[in-house]
Amino acid sequence: MNLERFSRRTVLGWAAGAAAAWALPRGARAEERERTLAFVHTHTGESGRVTYWALGDYVPEGLSALKRLLRDHYSDEQHAIDPRLLDLLHHLHTGLGAREPFHVISGYRSPTTNAALAARSGGVATRSLHMRGEAIDVRLPGCDLTTLRDAALALRAGGVGYYGGPSFVHVDVGRVRRW
Repeated sequence: MNLERFSRRTVLGWAAGAAAAWALPRGARAEERERTLAFVHTHTGESGRVTYWALGDYVPEGLSALKRLLRDHYSDEQHAIDPRLLDLLHHLHTGLGAREPFHVISGYRSPTTNAALAARSGGVATRSLHMRGEAIDVRLPGCDLTTLRDAALALRAGGVGYYGGPSFVHVDVGRVRRW
Protein backbone atom coordinates (compact mmCIF):
# COMPACT_ATOMS: atom_id res chain seq x y z
CA MET A 1 0.00 0.00 0.00
CA ASN A 2 1.36 3.42 -0.94
CA LEU A 3 0.93 5.61 2.16
CA GLU A 4 2.22 8.70 0.37
CA ARG A 5 -1.19 9.30 -1.19
CA PHE A 6 -2.98 9.32 2.17
CA SER A 7 -3.15 12.30 4.50
CA ARG A 8 -1.54 12.35 7.94
CA ARG A 9 -5.04 12.51 9.44
CA THR A 10 -6.11 9.35 7.60
CA VAL A 11 -3.05 7.42 8.74
CA LEU A 12 -3.46 8.63 12.34
CA GLY A 13 -7.12 7.64 12.17
CA TRP A 14 -6.20 4.14 11.04
CA ALA A 15 -3.59 3.85 13.78
CA ALA A 16 -6.01 5.03 16.44
CA GLY A 17 -8.66 2.68 15.10
CA ALA A 18 -6.30 -0.27 15.22
CA ALA A 19 -5.24 0.59 18.76
CA ALA A 20 -8.84 0.98 19.87
CA ALA A 21 -9.86 -2.27 18.22
CA TRP A 22 -7.03 -4.04 20.04
CA ALA A 23 -8.31 -2.66 23.35
CA LEU A 24 -11.80 -4.12 23.03
CA PRO A 25 -10.93 -7.82 23.27
CA ARG A 26 -8.37 -7.10 25.99
CA GLY A 27 -11.18 -6.03 28.34
CA ALA A 28 -12.67 -9.49 28.03
CA ARG A 29 -9.47 -11.38 28.77
CA ALA A 30 -9.45 -13.43 31.94
CA GLU A 31 -6.17 -11.89 33.15
CA GLU A 32 -7.67 -8.41 33.36
CA ARG A 33 -7.99 -7.74 37.08
CA GLU A 34 -9.37 -4.21 37.16
CA ARG A 35 -10.49 -1.22 35.17
CA THR A 36 -9.53 2.19 36.48
CA LEU A 37 -10.29 5.64 35.13
CA ALA A 38 -8.81 9.00 36.08
CA PHE A 39 -10.52 12.34 35.58
CA VAL A 40 -9.96 16.03 36.15
CA HIS A 41 -13.19 18.02 36.07
CA THR A 42 -12.49 21.31 34.32
CA HIS A 43 -15.33 23.18 36.07
CA THR A 44 -15.00 21.96 39.65
CA GLY A 45 -11.25 21.36 39.73
CA GLU A 46 -11.90 17.99 41.34
CA SER A 47 -9.90 15.00 40.25
CA GLY A 48 -9.87 11.32 40.99
CA ARG A 49 -8.52 7.96 39.96
CA VAL A 50 -11.20 5.32 40.48
CA THR A 51 -11.28 1.57 40.05
CA TYR A 52 -14.82 0.89 38.91
CA TRP A 53 -14.46 -2.77 37.88
CA ALA A 54 -12.44 -5.54 39.54
CA LEU A 55 -12.24 -9.31 39.31
CA GLY A 56 -15.09 -9.63 36.86
CA ASP A 57 -17.63 -7.24 38.40
CA TYR A 58 -18.41 -3.56 38.83
CA VAL A 59 -17.29 -2.05 42.14
CA PRO A 60 -20.20 -0.24 43.87
CA GLU A 61 -17.86 2.15 45.72
CA GLY A 62 -16.11 3.03 42.47
CA LEU A 63 -19.38 3.62 40.64
CA SER A 64 -20.53 5.82 43.51
CA ALA A 65 -17.31 7.85 43.43
CA LEU A 66 -17.70 8.41 39.68
CA LYS A 67 -21.34 9.39 40.18
CA ARG A 68 -20.09 12.15 42.49
CA LEU A 69 -17.13 13.23 40.34
CA LEU A 70 -19.15 13.36 37.09
CA ARG A 71 -22.18 15.08 38.64
CA ASP A 72 -23.96 18.12 37.20
CA HIS A 73 -21.52 20.89 38.10
CA TYR A 74 -24.27 23.54 37.89
CA SER A 75 -26.71 21.96 40.37
CA ASP A 76 -24.54 19.37 42.18
CA GLU A 77 -27.21 16.80 41.26
CA GLN A 78 -25.84 13.28 40.92
CA HIS A 79 -26.94 10.43 38.68
CA ALA A 80 -25.56 6.95 38.04
CA ILE A 81 -23.13 6.82 35.14
CA ASP A 82 -23.81 3.98 32.71
CA PRO A 83 -21.07 1.35 33.09
CA ARG A 84 -21.03 0.96 29.28
CA LEU A 85 -19.83 4.58 29.08
CA LEU A 86 -17.11 3.88 31.62
CA ASP A 87 -16.02 0.81 29.66
CA LEU A 88 -15.97 2.88 26.45
CA LEU A 89 -13.73 5.47 28.12
CA HIS A 90 -11.49 2.71 29.49
CA HIS A 91 -11.14 1.18 26.00
CA LEU A 92 -10.32 4.59 24.53
CA HIS A 93 -7.71 5.38 27.17
CA THR A 94 -6.09 1.95 26.95
CA GLY A 95 -6.25 1.75 23.17
CA LEU A 96 -4.58 5.13 22.78
CA GLY A 97 -1.88 4.26 25.30
CA ALA A 98 -2.77 7.41 27.22
CA ARG A 99 -1.13 8.26 30.53
CA GLU A 100 -2.96 11.48 31.47
CA PRO A 101 -6.44 11.62 33.01
CA PHE A 102 -9.46 12.60 30.95
CA HIS A 103 -10.41 16.25 31.32
CA VAL A 104 -14.18 16.39 31.79
CA ILE A 105 -16.11 19.28 30.31
CA SER A 106 -19.55 17.80 30.98
CA GLY A 107 -20.66 14.52 32.50
CA TYR A 108 -24.17 14.09 33.88
CA ARG A 109 -26.56 16.99 33.31
CA SER A 110 -29.89 17.31 35.10
CA PRO A 111 -32.96 17.93 32.91
CA THR A 112 -33.17 21.47 34.33
CA THR A 113 -29.54 22.24 33.49
CA ASN A 114 -29.86 20.65 30.06
CA ALA A 115 -32.98 22.71 29.26
CA ALA A 116 -31.23 25.92 30.31
CA LEU A 117 -28.16 25.09 28.18
CA ALA A 118 -30.32 24.09 25.20
CA ALA A 119 -32.18 27.43 25.43
CA ARG A 120 -28.83 29.28 25.22
CA SER A 121 -27.17 27.15 22.54
CA GLY A 122 -28.27 25.26 19.46
CA GLY A 123 -25.50 22.75 20.15
CA VAL A 124 -27.26 21.14 23.13
CA ALA A 125 -29.76 18.38 22.38
CA THR A 126 -33.07 18.69 24.19
CA ARG A 127 -33.07 14.91 24.78
CA SER A 128 -29.38 14.67 25.54
CA LEU A 129 -27.93 11.37 26.76
CA HIS A 130 -26.05 13.41 29.37
CA MET A 131 -29.36 13.43 31.30
CA ARG A 132 -29.24 9.62 31.53
CA GLY A 133 -25.56 9.32 32.49
CA GLU A 134 -24.86 7.87 29.05
CA ALA A 135 -22.70 10.68 27.60
CA ILE A 136 -19.62 12.69 28.46
CA ASP A 137 -17.63 15.52 26.88
CA VAL A 138 -13.88 15.10 27.32
CA ARG A 139 -10.43 15.90 26.08
CA LEU A 140 -7.27 13.92 26.75
CA PRO A 141 -4.00 15.80 27.35
CA GLY A 142 -1.23 14.47 25.17
CA CYS A 143 -3.72 13.19 22.59
CA ASP A 144 -4.65 15.23 19.56
CA LEU A 145 -8.40 15.92 19.51
CA THR A 146 -8.82 14.41 16.04
CA THR A 147 -7.01 11.25 17.15
CA LEU A 148 -9.36 10.95 20.16
CA ARG A 149 -12.34 11.43 17.87
CA ASP A 150 -11.08 8.89 15.33
CA ALA A 151 -10.42 6.30 18.05
CA ALA A 152 -13.93 6.79 19.45
CA LEU A 153 -15.41 6.43 15.96
CA ALA A 154 -13.41 3.23 15.38
CA LEU A 155 -14.99 1.65 18.46
CA ARG A 156 -18.49 2.06 16.96
CA ALA A 157 -19.91 1.96 20.48
CA GLY A 158 -22.18 5.01 20.27
CA GLY A 159 -22.30 8.63 19.21
CA VAL A 160 -19.22 10.76 18.68
CA GLY A 161 -19.26 14.53 18.34
CA TYR A 162 -16.23 16.66 17.51
CA TYR A 163 -16.05 20.20 18.92
CA GLY A 164 -12.79 21.72 17.71
CA GLY A 165 -13.57 25.28 18.86
CA PRO A 166 -14.23 24.48 22.52
CA SER A 167 -11.74 21.60 22.16
CA PHE A 168 -13.57 18.47 23.31
CA VAL A 169 -15.03 15.24 22.00
CA HIS A 170 -18.49 14.02 22.99
CA VAL A 171 -18.89 10.26 23.38
CA ASP A 172 -22.03 8.39 24.32
CA VAL A 173 -23.44 4.88 24.35
CA GLY A 174 -26.52 5.67 22.27
CA ARG A 175 -26.92 4.66 18.66
CA VAL A 176 -23.82 4.88 16.46
CA ARG A 177 -23.66 8.29 14.79
CA ARG A 178 -21.27 11.21 14.31
CA TRP A 179 -21.30 14.96 14.03
